[in-house]
Amino acid sequence: MLSALLLSALLLPLFLTGCGGGFAPVSSRDGYGPPPPGYYRIRRGDTLSEIARRQRVSMQRLADWNGLAPPYPIYAGRLLRVKPPQAGAPPRSGASKVAGAGTAGQKAASTPLTARPVSGADAASSGIRWQWPLSGPVKQGFRAGDRTRSGIRIAAPAGTPVGASADGTVVYSGSGLKGYGNLIIVRHSDRYLSAYGYNRRLLVREGERVKRGQSVAEVGEAPNGISLLHFEIRKDGVAVDPLRFLPASR
Repeated sequence: MLSALLLSALLLPLFLTGCGGGFAPVSSRDGYGPPPPGYYRIRRGDTLSEIARRQRVSMQRLADWNGLAPPYPIYAGRLLRVKPPQAGAPPRSGASKVAGAGTAGQKAASTPLTARPVSGADAASSGIRWQWPLSGPVKQGFRAGDRTRSGIRIAAPAGTPVGASADGTVVYSGSGLKGYGNLIIVRHSDRYLSAYGYNRRLLVREGERVKRGQSVAEVGEAPNGISLLHFEIRKDGVAVDPLRFLPASR
């Protein structure tokens, strides 16, 4: 689902990445000289949402013009189209590719789910202490390669506090990303993001540091009118099964 188009990460220096800037933070890459008209050369530390604000354009438009999918990973040194396609010249020969998710990540995202995940199986390797964002039954599970199931959906009454699943920095707080309603994206490390969608109310702002378990939002309703939280974890911009990181007990 953070695979349906998000907006302002994901994703943000990376989900996303991979929110998010978008949702995702910028990875370091070498530059290639001045950008052609209509393009911006991504700098280290840039996020898609910040670039969108500076260029006075919506983050969703930037994502659409550049073929970015949540959590919108961008890379320092690459070109990002910042004007409508007809308004800017194509990149010159030898210029770096327009920012986008790597093919390796796309292949990983399309790997089919073949077995029931083991709760917390990948938590130790992530180096992050994860916890459930709230208590409640999982009404829909993760399915690799399915953009409508890029996370899990946890049922809870509207207004239930949503806690950060780990310490981190808020890289997106808003409702501009299509398909997520009011959304919070938290960056936990250079590789990991978590996302919290369909909130009734957002309690933190972009750039704010949050602690594990700190309330970041309140549960709202999905488009079908059911009260629930859409929760995702992304590694290197690719959606992964949250149940492999969350502990068995809540």
